[in-house]
Amino acid sequence: MNTLVLKVNPEAPDAKKIRFAADIIRRGGLVAFPTETVYGLGADALNPKAILALFEAKKRPLDNPPIVHVGKIEDVYALVEEVPEKAQRLMEVFWPGPLTLIFKRSKLVPDVTVAGLDTVAIRMPGHNVALALIRESNCPIAAPSANLAGRPSPTTAQHVLDDLAGRIDAVLDAGPTKIGVESTVLDITVDPPQILRPGGISYEVLKDFLGKIDINPVAVANKELPINEVRSPGVKHKHYAPKAEMFLVEGPVMAIVEKINELLRDFKNRGFKVGVLATDETAAYYHDVDVVKSLGSRNNLTEIARNLFRLLREFDSNGVDVILAEGIPARGVGLAVLNRLRKASGYKILKATN
Repeated sequence: MNTLVLKVNPEAPDAKKIRFAADIIRRGGLVAFPTETVYGLGADALNPKAILALFEAKKRPLDNPPIVHVGKIEDVYALVEEVPEKAQRLMEVFWPGPLTLIFKRSKLVPDVTVAGLDTVAIRMPGHNVALALIRESNCPIAAPSANLAGRPSPTTAQHVLDDLAGRIDAVLDAGPTKIGVESTVLDITVDPPQILRPGGISYEVLKDFLGKIDINPVAVANKELPINEVRSPGVKHKHYAPKAEMFLVEGPVMAIVEKINELLRDFKNRGFKVGVLATDETAAYYHDVDVVKSLGSRNNLTEIARNLFRLLREFDSNGVDVILAEGIPARGVGLAVLNRLRKASGYKILKATN
């Protein structure tokens, strides 16, 4: 398969290119497209054959349900059994945007789209290209991240091609994404609502809006927890991982620096090529290291989120054997970044103390 790249303006995408891509979706094909979070790989959510092709292209386990993307709030009603009042308020305030809601699904949604669950994850993306594609396709679009399963999520069209060229029909290239980590997944079938995956809308913002809200233990785990039923993407299986072995060091900032330098010397003495994932405040403290990359300032967690997956992929291009990564404060979007770092490291987490 030859993967076609269609360059589009992120604010005002070319209608002909959108129509072309929508026709691929309607015929059961696969189109990668930008959202405000990461690039998604889209298929008609109501076409079981297309969904199976999506899983195959990504090498994604069949028990890991994708998020269903809609073009307007009214599209939700056919896909779910009911829309609770809380959900209605959330959709009106946070959509389009990086918030995915878990509903009880209707019989219209095929089993394969929801991995056989009685729930469905739905969001309305905050990106003009994504919305244009969904609306022109005239169907809900199931879209996990447009990468091979387990790899860092793609934040540019080139990342998509690095993983999926020749495996999908087309990519709508509208430049880099703005947020850089996936949407927050909120289960509203339980009371109080529960965050299953931290993301682009923070716990603090949702708590202010809803009053009471829980975080699933898996979302803040610092070790692998047993999981049976998967109600959200990004929970079970290996995720976000670079090719190099990765270690995450958490603790006070200068203790992290000291611990990483200690590990750095040890790995270098054993002949490994080492990369350090640092921040603006700490990058200069690492010496005799093969590659140092800064996520950005610790005072700008939005910037750190936007850079995370790009830098993990860059380490792969640099051919490092080991990545030593600094922990990030678990506040705001930092909680989502920390969640991704922990999973990317396979929970190889070291605690640094003063």
